[in-house]
Amino acid sequence: MQIPAPDGLPPVLAGPILRRLEPGRLVLWLVGSVPLELTLLLAPRGGASWRLLLDESHCRVVPVGRHAFVHLIDVPLPEPLPQDTVIEYDLLITQGDGEEAGIGQWAPHLLHEGAARPNMVLRSRSDNILYGSCRKPHFPAPDGLARGDALLAECIERPDERPAMLIMCGDQVYADDVAGPTLVAIHALIRRLGLFAECLEGAVVADSEELYRHPASYYRREELLPAAHSNEALRDRFFGGKEKPIFTTANAQNHLMTLAEMMAMYLLVWSPVPWQLVAVAPPPALEPRHAERWRRESKAMEGFCGSLPRAARLLAHVQTLMIFDDHDVTDDWNLSAKWEAAAYGHPFSRRIVGNALIAYMLCQGWGNRPDVFKAALEDMAVLAATAAPDDGACADNRLDAPVQDALIGRLLAFRQWDFVIRTKPAIIVLDTRTRRWRNRRRPSHPSGLMDWEALTELQHELLDESAAVIVSAAPMFGVKLIEVVQRVATFIGQALIVDAENWMAHRGAASSMLNIFRHSRTPGNYVVLSGDVHYSFAYDVEVRESDRTPHIWQITSSGIKNEFPRGLLNWLDRLNRWLYSPRSPLNLFTQRRDLAITPRLPDARHQGERVWNGAGIGQVWLDAQGRPVRIVQHNADGRPSTRFLAPGQEASAAAAAEQRLGSTD
Repeated sequence: MQIPAPDGLPPVLAGPILRRLEPGRLVLWLVGSVPLELTLLLAPRGGASWRLLLDESHCRVVPVGRHAFVHLIDVPLPEPLPQDTVIEYDLLITQGDGEEAGIGQWAPHLLHEGAARPNMVLRSRSDNILYGSCRKPHFPAPDGLARGDALLAECIERPDERPAMLIMCGDQVYADDVAGPTLVAIHALIRRLGLFAECLEGAVVADSEELYRHPASYYRREELLPAAHSNEALRDRFFGGKEKPIFTTANAQNHLMTLAEMMAMYLLVWSPVPWQLVAVAPPPALEPRHAERWRRESKAMEGFCGSLPRAARLLAHVQTLMIFDDHDVTDDWNLSAKWEAAAYGHPFSRRIVGNALIAYMLCQGWGNRPDVFKAALEDMAVLAATAAPDDGACADNRLDAPVQDALIGRLLAFRQWDFVIRTKPAIIVLDTRTRRWRNRRRPSHPSGLMDWEALTELQHELLDESAAVIVSAAPMFGVKLIEVVQRVATFIGQALIVDAENWMAHRGAASSMLNIFRHSRTPGNYVVLSGDVHYSFAYDVEVRESDRTPHIWQITSSGIKNEFPRGLLNWLDRLNRWLYSPRSPLNLFTQRRDLAITPRLPDARHQGERVWNGAGIGQVWLDAQGRPVRIVQHNADGRPSTRFLAPGQEASAAAAAEQRLGSTD
């Protein structure tokens, strides 16, 4: 059933996505082509149904274009919902004739087979968690979110087996690494939805419309950047396609710049509906050197779009929490004090970073912690009104630049991107991007991932908790050889070349974190969930020289749709095993002298690998004390899931493998 909307647009462009779910409060996200009159239907299995009209007090509507309206749904419930029970829900849209249409009519791709409505489960314990990071649409691998949807389908009617939440640990979008076909779709969607235009101070182009028309807008955006000598570092290090021979190549030739581009990207990575509006978008005129790249990216994007309905279905059925990493804004974001001075010292680069933060607030940040964004959303309402005033006055669909810059200033100074979920165990999600411990003596050296004040606040959140799950975009305890390579690059002044961001890179931040683990009133068991690195691993970690021995499990799943160069990772992993084994004396010269680190080996290893390289989604099950009882990486390409084995499990797994081989002889 098609509900009339302006220009024949569907009423809902993306969502719903389940964000914070509590027995007494539900937070959801949705984008419509018009401001929608919504009614929330809740139907717990075996209980009475509820109908709640979502008026202005329960649903804030934020326009981002003539035909694009973000609906921020925050519903306090009159009585608590049951936990560990399947709860069907629906969002009913009132049509012009007074009839109501539900999700099954306007988004049938969100329903599981045989279901009339989507559903949710409010788990009483956070003991089953899906997690991952780094979802790059044009990477030539299947989508880990689609794999997560398949996992959910297997237990959709068994609430005690369903994940309590999906935690996305960073790089949910790649604003700095965009495929050419995706950028064409973004510009077509901007035109189709009338997403707001803007002026671009300090740029070669005057405004967003000129940017979209410029012949260098595809694969050559570095040509549009400021050419002033004072901005050379910005041009080379922030936007330039920089070679990284040790790791990967960060490509910024299609870097998103405007707020409209950022918002269109979110719609296209989270919903199949916008792709239906731009399916006939023609390719631009390309130079021969870019034509082959376009063909490769087009093939990868076909696969991404094909699995997008399943990814959207997962987000509509599982509580989803999110935190940024660098690519949600730009590669190397706030890596060093020198980077910050270059990026924020120029109006154009400041605007680009700020636009990414506005989009992040609307599409990710608000749903994590709605209560802290009231002032920022008021500023956003004022900004939107400058392009589409409520009084009907003539407007050119262009945002007022000073008002936009004021909102950006607020968000650059914002200090509440982190958040805590008070479940059992507690979930503490860190902001490791905006509250950095800057190196004042050596501004070009990497900043600590959190400053002293932020770490003190973290310690306060941990006090008297028996166990905690900490979400850190970058691993706290990573592959030591790679961290050493980053340290060497930093020493010779090339920290940006290797993305030298790790917890141990800054002495103050590393020491403070270890002291938090040693504190007598902080938990005895920690699970640290991370992403970022494009490979997966699990470590058991114990902190030495403490009145007690806190136990830490570093668990990393990366990427959802990204991988590390396979041959290079094999060599790095092998060298790391030789040089930094648990008994290696080299550990005495690192922060690891205070730690006992034991890797959990993947059960599908062939030659002793400690890390696993493959796109997918991670899952961890916790016992009553918050200790992992099972750690799995679900491979997106259809291979059997990979389990990370605890030391005592390795011998039995090897015997079982030999028995299987023997039975086939």
